[in-house]
Amino acid sequence: MKFGWSRRIAYPLLGVILAGASTLGLLFTQALAQGRMPSFEFLRQQLRALPVVYLYTSGSMLFLLTFLGWLWGEREAALQAGSLTDPLTGLWNRRQLANRMHEELVRALRHRTPLSFLLVDLDKLKQLNDREGHQAGDEALRKVAEAIRRSCRRSDVPSRYGGDEFAVLAPSTAGTDAAALGERIRSAVRTASLELGLSVSIGVADLADLDEPSVERQNDLCLAADRALYAAKLRGRDCVVCASELVSRVLEQATT
Repeated sequence: MKFGWSRRIAYPLLGVILAGASTLGLLFTQALAQGRMPSFEFLRQQLRALPVVYLYTSGSMLFLLTFLGWLWGEREAALQAGSLTDPLTGLWNRRQLANRMHEELVRALRHRTPLSFLLVDLDKLKQLNDREGHQAGDEALRKVAEAIRRSCRRSDVPSRYGGDEFAVLAPSTAGTDAAALGERIRSAVRTASLELGLSVSIGVADLADLDEPSVERQNDLCLAADRALYAAKLRGRDCVVCASELVSRVLEQATT
């Protein structure tokens, strides 16, 4: 998004600069045509002699080039946004999620702050598609995406993970708070889709669940959340499971 805004500003500004340069270029050309040096005094004389001509020229060029710069900036911003967002839900796509995960993982490891990752799976989407058609399935995905978006904080990174799965990257968030975020999402989906009876299963993992977290092994966080999501499915769906619960259960079984 920062890329888009920078282009929206930079291109019209470039148009302003080019408009000013074109007016100066016209004055310089006129000076050379008369065999004179394009001095400051000559430029001032020309502006005083033909103020309307130069005002019209500079104004029209300013409008035209600034407008073209704005159009160009909007086009570049739209192309950039389209390459980073999911067309169906409007959330970030998996490519952008991977970029942000790398950035946040580097930051979390450097400053020793928590980082959590949630995998959200829409329950029984296939049955809905078979029963009511794929348009109903697409509408369900949009409803879930909107519920996730409303449930997230400004610092969170909600995204479309693929198929019927969504993901939320939660910077500076430990497992307990991430589980609470998961419960908010689960409840919001229920409330937003009462007529469709939708529900989601959610797996939660944070850096504390990993043996040796590192930037090179950022996929480990996704795998931990995926195992927790699988456990949520086994529990009957429509629930939130943390990877830390699975680790605790394995330790309990090993000591008994």
